[in-house]
Amino acid sequence: MPIVFAVTVALAIAVYQFLPDDPWLVGGWQMAIGYAGVAAVLAGARRLPRRDRLPWWLFAAGLGANVTGIGVSVVCTELWQLVDLPTPSDPLFLLLYPFCAAGIAVLIRRRETGRDWTAMIDATTVTTGFGLLAWVYVIAPSAQGGKITMLGEATQSAYPIGDLVMIAMMTRLLRGGGTRGAPFWLLTASLGAFLVGDTAWVVVGNLIDQGYPVEDIVWVNRALSSIFLVAFSLFGVAALHRDARTLGAPAGPAVARLGRVHLALLTLASLVAPALLAVQLAHGAVTDGMAIVVASFALFLLVVTRMAQLVRQVERQAQQVRELARRDELTGLPNRRAWNDELPRALEIARRDGRPVSVAVLDLDLFKQFNDAYGHPAGDRLLKASATAWHGELRTVDTLARYGGEEFVVLLPGASGEEARDVLRRALAATPLGQTFSAGIAVWDEAETSDQLIERADAALYQAKNAGRNQIRAAANRPAAAAARK
Repeated sequence: MPIVFAVTVALAIAVYQFLPDDPWLVGGWQMAIGYAGVAAVLAGARRLPRRDRLPWWLFAAGLGANVTGIGVSVVCTELWQLVDLPTPSDPLFLLLYPFCAAGIAVLIRRRETGRDWTAMIDATTVTTGFGLLAWVYVIAPSAQGGKITMLGEATQSAYPIGDLVMIAMMTRLLRGGGTRGAPFWLLTASLGAFLVGDTAWVVVGNLIDQGYPVEDIVWVNRALSSIFLVAFSLFGVAALHRDARTLGAPAGPAVARLGRVHLALLTLASLVAPALLAVQLAHGAVTDGMAIVVASFALFLLVVTRMAQLVRQVERQAQQVRELARRDELTGLPNRRAWNDELPRALEIARRDGRPVSVAVLDLDLFKQFNDAYGHPAGDRLLKASATAWHGELRTVDTLARYGGEEFVVLLPGASGEEARDVLRRALAATPLGQTFSAGIAVWDEAETSDQLIERADAALYQAKNAGRNQIRAAANRPAAAAARK
């Protein structure tokens, strides 16, 4: 269905280029294509769940008002000879902007679970840059021309202001999260076509003001009108697309990215102010100095804010990387890297305070057989459940870490051999799923290195396994340490 609609309106736009220069025929043809786009939007919205229809209804309202403005404009020109701004058609043309902006706002609200301040800063930056262009070349000249009434000046200024609102909302939509399928790009292309068309009309208006009679060139007018016809049609194709319901689907966790296109757009917006200043200096007079100063000030603050956001993002990611590097992915416990950092510090504190410190190495009994019998996912669940159960039986000051595979280590500051054994007995009793572990305990002799301490606890662990498992053994003293005490 969207393909049939797209082909039909494409042929209609192609035929439009060769219509006789009759205002009623040309205007009627434009309205037929425009209303076809509105009908397609409404038809597409009807196929969606009720909660997903609101954005499309808003788009249809804006498009319908804009298309109706075409007919009113022809009547004003041909029957009433109303050509000076404002005419009855202008309010209808202008309604496109608030309705489309509201539709985009609804989509953004539904696609994102929270406020994306990064996207808001980017949208504000782009809007500020292009807003300065609109002020210098459209809004300010219309206010200073003195050729039309004050209401006409306000009406003429309303169009670029509406475009700025559209630019802000489009940028916000593009920088936000959510699915980006064909309907998303068709919608943004349609909105972009409206902006291109408005910009082209401004250029043509400036050429006319400078004495170039481009309004008499039929193909120029047809080409400009075709831009808006394409915009109407793209809205309809987007609404009829089978994936239109995904346009408002909630996004997953937001991931802030700054791609090349986004960076180029932000750079271009930031350079608008100095570029305008350079152009006016080249012409020998700075006529919009205050506007350039205000925009430069705003852009500078926005860029600094954006840089601060990027720095904070990098810092958060670096912290996350550090935490992931020191934490076991399966159990959430400290991993071997974290253990190797923590144990020497604990021994140094024990040496300084003159307090004992014990280390235990424990290993789940018959874990390979459990894996073979129930599968690796069950084995992973056993490891996670065991880590949780053991951690609940340890003292607050104790540290449980995963050493590798089904082997774990426990640091027990201030614990003698018997105190460490009591803690491990409680942990052994809490082992889930009827499983057991074997453990070896070593009390630091105040002279051995952390590696030597682990070796003694590991040797005691193997003694416990060789003695039948499901038990806790204390490590023998080092010969060198025993001789030193004698």
